[in-house]
Parts: sequence; structure tokens; C-alpha cells
Amino acid sequence: MRYYPVFLDLAGQRCVVLGEGKFAIEKAASLREAGADVEVITSSEYRTGDLAGARLVVDASEDLEVNRRSWAEAEAAGILINVVDRPAQCRFIAPAIVRRDPLLVAISTSGESPFLASALRARIERWLGREWGPLTVLIGNVRRQLRERGMSIPEQTRVYRRILNSETKDLLRRGRTDDAAHLAVAIGQAGASGPGRVALVGAGPGDPDLLTFKARELLADADYVLHDALITPETLALCGPDARLEDVGKRAGLPNPRQEAITSRLVELAQAGHAVVRLKGGDPFVFGRGGEELAGLVEAGVEVVVVPGVTAALAAPAAAGIPVTMRGVASSVAITTAQGGGSLDRLRGLALAADTLVVLMSRANLAEVAAVLARTVGGSRPAAVIANASLPNQQSVSGPLDRIARIADQAAIGTPATLVVGNVVAASALATAVLPNSSVDGGFG
Repeated sequence: MRYYPVFLDLAGQRCVVLGEGKFAIEKAASLREAGADVEVITSSEYRTGDLAGARLVVDASEDLEVNRRSWAEAEAAGILINVVDRPAQCRFIAPAIVRRDPLLVAISTSGESPFLASALRARIERWLGREWGPLTVLIGNVRRQLRERGMSIPEQTRVYRRILNSETKDLLRRGRTDDAAHLAVAIGQAGASGPGRVALVGAGPGDPDLLTFKARELLADADYVLHDALITPETLALCGPDARLEDVGKRAGLPNPRQEAITSRLVELAQAGHAVVRLKGGDPFVFGRGGEELAGLVEAGVEVVVVPGVTAALAAPAAAGIPVTMRGVASSVAITTAQGGGSLDRLRGLALAADTLVVLMSRANLAEVAAVLARTVGGSRPAAVIANASLPNQQSVSGPLDRIARIADQAAIGTPATLVVGNVVAASALATAVLPNSSVDGGFG
């Protein structure tokens, strides 16, 4: 690390800006906003000795001789100096700033790429809503109260997390500042012993970039994350450094935790005051048993928030270039699984009722499911199988329903898989052919 990151208190301090034009004006304005006593000296007016007594100097001139002299004078006097666009003549660099006063986020590339710093600032600007400024003030007020009460740092941290995971931020976002302040104070008064909350969060099909902002925030602030087996390491890496991860996923052929035990664990952690995330693949309410967990948590009096995710039933076809509805081709879609009692009868009925059928399934069931559907809607009906949707190792093949299992075997398609049946598969064959990690059998007749 070449540069030590630090924020300077320049209130009332003499600061000098050398130069004229846009950059000099901007630098002077920023320093004045920080309370500095700013003197602007043009390149032609600058004389050696003008920097005496300055705390900080910004040379925004484009005169190389002025740059050389200002650098030499500042170095000799031990004054912090930044010569704009001259990294070798800088004792400090000014980062790109995202302002949510009093919250400041600084981004630096150590002088390597101002463009990249600006691009990152734009991304953070979109993510960091205006509510973060007043939220900082509220937490600061609570912090002072907790310190007066002699609360330990670990206990304080739990209170701050409870504020972050409460409705406080949402209230600020909606302009209800007074309500947010009352809630933050109430949480602070309750201390670390207050009740926790459970968030049922959809992790999407696998790519962490497909998570919602809210899901990312909850993962970053969670004390505990109870996750499914298929959640990717990249998604779990979004959890905070102090979060405790518990794998409660179900795996074929292995002893699996009972659903009742998972719900009981969620209740236990929430009642102990923890911020808990139940992280489920896809969407928690689409064949994710999220409804059962919600009912159990509500019955136990636990506060619950639900964060939808992109279900694999829609993400997998989309990632393979297959629209589940398409004008003139398909106007209805049915989503189901190949598990549970009566699943084959259910498949037959849905295949006849909907233009497009999407089946979430274990790869091992493909041959049986495809055979049943082929007898129901005809073996020539177009079909596709997608595995690892949205991930770098995504696989996708397509072909007639009566041959799709063999095609998938030949391509060594992984598990679990998503089966799509309907004319939309043939209609999108060209799109599928040009997408990465996809192949088209081509003969749907």
C-alpha cells in the first residue's frame, strides 16, 4: 500500500491552490467546503515563499516550472502538496468522493487510474442511497447514548446491526425521519438483548451479480446465515467477516436436516437477538419451502422480512436464450418439479394445459420425465435442458423430447437441471446457438 488513507481536519487552516481554470476552481471549492482558509494564487503571480505557513498545497497549474518550484518549496518546508496529474510530485492524492454527509466514501487507485476511481464512484452513488446520511447521524446519536451507559463494544456492535437490519433505513428512504429516529432510539434503549429478525432471502440461480441490493445488504450485516447446499462460494463471500455460516442444505443420498429443525433453529437465533438470513436458492417461495418457514416464524412471533430472488425456473431458460412466453408461439407457462407424490400425473396435466412447461428436477429423473411427457404431448415437441444456469460452467442442450435425455447424456449435463418443453425452444434455437456453453441439436421434426 503506497498511500496511507486519512481524512484531514482543515477547518481554519491556510491552504494554497496554485493555478487558474476549472481544476483550480474545483479544488479551491472543495477545500472551502471543508472549512479551510483558501488562498488561490495564479501561475504568473506565484513566487517562491508564497507557501510559507500553509498546511496543504494543491498545484493545479499546467506550468512545469511552477510545478517544479512549488514541489521544491513544499518539500523543504514539510508541507503536504499535490501537483495535479504529477504522481511523482505528490505527498498526498485526492480520492474520488461519494458524499452522504456526514458519511464520506473515498475511492483511490493510488494514482493509477482516475477514470476507474470515477467509474467506481458512479456505481457506489447508485447503491448508496441518500438515506445513509441521516442514518449515520441517527447511529451516531445512539452511539453516544450507549457509551454514556458504559455498554461494551461487542454489545454496541449488536445494537448497530439491529438498527441496520430494522425498518430504520426504509423509513428514512420514504422521508419518515421522525419515525426512523424514534425506532433507532427504541432499539438503542432495548440494548443488545432485544429481539432479532429473520430475512428469507432468494439467492437467485447462482451468479452473485443477480442478487438484489437488499439481499447483499442483509448478507453483509447478518450475524448468522443458514444457507442451502447449492449456494455458490462467490455468493457466500458476500457475507460479513463475522457472520457464522450454517449449511442446512439437502443433498441426495445423504442424511438431511428436517424442515422442522431448520425452522426451529431460525426461531432460536432470532429470539436470542441475532440478525439471521435464511439464504435459499432461486426464490424462497418458488419450491423453496419458504412458505413453511415463514409460517413457523410468524407463529413463534419472530419478525420476518422476505427478499425475492430470481427463480431458476425463469433464469435458466433466459440464460439459455429461451423465452418462456413469445408472441405467436406461447402465451402461458407452467412451473413444477419432478418430485413429490403424484408428480408424473401432475406433469401430464400441466403439459397439456400450458404452452411452455418448466420442470425443476434432479438430472437423474430426466429420462423418466421426458418419456412421460413424450407420451403426453408427442416425442417431437421441442425441449431443452439447462444446468448451472448463469454460472461460468453453464450447460445447455436442446432437441426433440423423445431424444433429449440421450442428448443430455452425451453432453454430460450436470445436476440439478431445468427442463423446458414447448415450441419456444425451437423458436429460440438461433439465439441458443450463439450463447456460450449452449448447443442445439437442430432437428425438432
